[in-house]
Amino acid sequence: MSVKPRALEPGARLAVVAPASAFGRDDFDRGVDEIRRLGFDPVYDDTVFEKQRYLAGPADVRARAIERAWRDPTIAGLIAVRGGYGSTQVLPFLDPDEARRARKPFIGCSDLTALLTFLTISSDQVAFHGPMLAGGSSLGSGAYDRASFLAALTQREPLGELPAPGVEVLRPGEAAGVLLGGTLTQLLASQGTPFAFAPPAGHVLFIDEVGERPYRLDRMITQMRQIGLLARAAAVVIGELPQCDEPGGGLTGRAVMADLFADFPGPVLIGFPSGHTTGPAFTLPLGVSCRVIAGARPCLVIDEAAVD
Repeated sequence: MSVKPRALEPGARLAVVAPASAFGRDDFDRGVDEIRRLGFDPVYDDTVFEKQRYLAGPADVRARAIERAWRDPTIAGLIAVRGGYGSTQVLPFLDPDEARRARKPFIGCSDLTALLTFLTISSDQVAFHGPMLAGGSSLGSGAYDRASFLAALTQREPLGELPAPGVEVLRPGEAAGVLLGGTLTQLLASQGTPFAFAPPAGHVLFIDEVGERPYRLDRMITQMRQIGLLARAAAVVIGELPQCDEPGGGLTGRAVMADLFADFPGPVLIGFPSGHTTGPAFTLPLGVSCRVIAGARPCLVIDEAAVD
């Protein structure tokens, strides 16, 4: 069973960290204000504003900020500023055992899939595919699902059924397993490294992506099949895939996914709003048991509490 972080309490201090790309100060400030409106206390130091080319500072500086948050007993959890690129660079500086001992929720998505994989696979603990302060899935009114964010991080009970009316069935059926995954590009980029996404057999695979044309989706899913990752999944849940249609109309990302998963032996859903979305983004706990129900009323059901 995965190690669960401690539940966030009202007034909990959340460390704001920047493991990936640099960001704009206005987005950062709006995100910090939203964290305060949620009842938490965002904390950070000046290193979060460092810049090195397109990155939020040198890799070791970004990693040390994460380590300080893990070690500081007054910090209850960590939330990322934005994705973009760069999270993989901090992984060699991090200790999975220290992450397990800290037992603090980590929230991020997109490029932060590298860290979510580090936590759920290398460190065997629950982490949260959820909204960040800035970028495409910034915290703010209408940008994220407040109910699932708070429930996942503060309630010591399963989230249960996540109501997402835009979800469609690509392959019917029902299956259960541990929910794992993230942005498709990052899951594949990890292969061949010491930090590879290597899920157990029978897991539920969540796939998020943005701005990848249909043939690129095809290439990545084909690679995932050829290296054996798809064979380990009992079910697949695909995100909304915004900006993944062919420019000028015609072929859509969803249509390509329907073709690619036509012979998948388990249930497949598409259109689940987490990570890159066109509306409020759900927070998904990764590393907990869930069920995929692909029938007349398709849904994702989280059957295990994410925090204790």
